[in-house]
Amino acid sequence: IGSRVVVTMDHTAKDGTPKIMKECSLPLTGHNVVNRIITDMCVFDVDLEGGTGLTLVEIAPGITVDDVKNATACDFKVVPEPVPLMDDVIDDD
Repeated sequence: IGSRVVVTMDHTAKDGTPKIMKECSLPLTGHNVVNRIITDMCVFDVDLEGGTGLTLVEIAPGITVDDVKNATACDFKVVPEPVPLMDDVIDDD
């Protein structure tokens, strides 16, 4: 099946500007290699072969699809409603 590349990152910069863009403005270390992007707001799957871009597959509790759209500088598809919630992996103990 091969390897998968998963990127974990903040969805926006400290000033609130989007970090997920239509095109990268920085030098690339690889082109078309990321399969999934996990941020503090949501999870995107990346379509490397079909060229359809990003698909929103999970969303953080308390975040709406509109919140994600407003914080993302590119278009994306959304899985059918309701969008599943991201698993809560924070241990409060």
